[in-house]
Amino acid sequence: MPQTGLTQTRWGRRLVIALPYLWLALFFILPFLIVLKLSLSQTAMAQPPYLPVLDLAAGWQGLKDFIGALSFENYRFLFSDMLYVGAYLRSLSIALVSTVLLALLGLPVAYAVARAPRRWQPLLITAVILPFWTAFLIRIYAWINILQREGLLNDLLMALRIIDQPVAWLASDTAVYIGIVYSYLPFMVLPVYAALEKMDESLLEAAADLGCPRWKTFWLVTLPLALPGIFAGALLCFIPIVGEFVIPDLLGGSQSVMIGQTLWTEFFSNKDWPVASALAVMLFALLLIPIVIYQRLQTRELEGR
Repeated sequence: MPQTGLTQTRWGRRLVIALPYLWLALFFILPFLIVLKLSLSQTAMAQPPYLPVLDLAAGWQGLKDFIGALSFENYRFLFSDMLYVGAYLRSLSIALVSTVLLALLGLPVAYAVARAPRRWQPLLITAVILPFWTAFLIRIYAWINILQREGLLNDLLMALRIIDQPVAWLASDTAVYIGIVYSYLPFMVLPVYAALEKMDESLLEAAADLGCPRWKTFWLVTLPLALPGIFAGALLCFIPIVGEFVIPDLLGGSQSVMIGQTLWTEFFSNKDWPVASALAVMLFALLLIPIVIYQRLQTRELEGR
């Protein structure tokens, strides 16, 4: 290959590699640095509603004054106020319980799809993702109608004589869990299905030939093979659920305040951008923990191979 063509190929490869990093820098790192800077500022009755503001016209002295005025006071305030600590703990607990429920429901659904005849699997996968064809907000409003006292759920339960009078489903943790599990179930089913769909059928046949009962085959063969999909689905569900805003705001009550609602209140109601930014940075730091754990597990799995 001529030297010119080789040089062009190298630059082409560098450009292809650089594009994802450029995308991350522009749409992740830069916005995060802006939020981090706001979290180190102080609230002010001004426009913008925070201090200090970087004055580029002041040159190097202006930059030193700007850096010197930054502080960690907002972070100390978060840990000293149980309102914010409680919102974090509640978000983590709701996300954890919801993820467990999603795993318990998603695994049987994914297993049923993976074990279905090959010609039916595309149709079943379409049925799983079919709710995504409707706007998210419309689906949550539909659940408001279903869960209200005169809604379809109470009518069905009363018709089956399971309950004698309507139950107040709305404005409760139960409604929040129902909305979250319904909304995020495809994110659990699809990774687990992807793991089970590649399962070697000869492993099940070998277990059956050795006299292994079906439940034991599932526990010793199928479940370990599904674990990578379960971990991936748990990560896909847990992280967005922690910061969920719409579902707890519409279906939950005053006792179901999560960190997403607290963020919205600080930004738009209280106009306290620095505290809201500190909340967002702390949330990001908390969500790094499951990501790091998942990466460690993936690394160990690859090293084991």
